[in-house]
Amino acid sequence: MKKHNFKNLQVWQKARVLNKEIYQITKAFPDDERFGLISQLRRASISVMANLAEGSGRKTAKDFGHFITMSYGSALEIESLLIASLDLGHLNDENFKQLEEQINEVQRMLNGLANSIKQQ
Repeated sequence: MKKHNFKNLQVWQKARVLNKEIYQITKAFPDDERFGLISQLRRASISVMANLAEGSGRKTAKDFGHFITMSYGSALEIESLLIASLDLGHLNDENFKQLEEQINEVQRMLNGLANSIKQQ
């Protein structure tokens, strides 16, 4: 399998930007969410990046594909947690829409990467 430098993967770069934004936006969440939504959103956003990095170092396309799948699962978790944050009034509509667009783009890119890896 062709080795990937994870830092050169566009999806990793997009996930990195999203991660920074999630960290920034969750600073405004109420303190009682520190061990709830704040922690979960931050861990899930780090997980997208970390799984891509770890998977890119694996020896087989199948192994890399497994880590892409885990990244995709974390991206879906982020989307669900953002909806919960909106419902609870921790996000306004504008912030939600911006983050939703970003996470949906990451999800599409992960699907594309998974499909290209399957063909290797």
